[in-house]
Amino acid sequence: MNSKNIGKIVPASLLAVSLIGAGCAGGSLTTREKGAGIGALGGAAVGGLVGSAVGHPGAGAAIGGGLGLGAGALVGDQLQGQENQNYRQQDQIDRNQAEIDRQRREVERLRRERGEY
Repeated sequence: MNSKNIGKIVPASLLAVSLIGAGCAGGSLTTREKGAGIGALGGAAVGGLVGSAVGHPGAGAAIGGGLGLGAGALVGDQLQGQENQNYRQQDQIDRNQAEIDRQRREVERLRRERGEY
């Protein structure tokens, strides 16, 4: 490896480590962020392989990473939307069940008051 290649690899590596570190500082990742990350890594890997076949692995990885990031973010966004919808539906189910339980207790109380047991 010559000094020209090292001069390109070191800044790119530092940038990647900085971005990863900054991204991990905000708490747990959302589904959208996980999808974007997986897409970017997968796209960069495939882009690097394709790029190396034509003699430009760095450009291939960059293009593949960008495309993978966009595709992964779209898929992650759809999955996150489904998770949000499932959460809202489960919340409604829990509220409905609480209301049913309250009404059962009320019916039992009324029956006891009237001596129907």
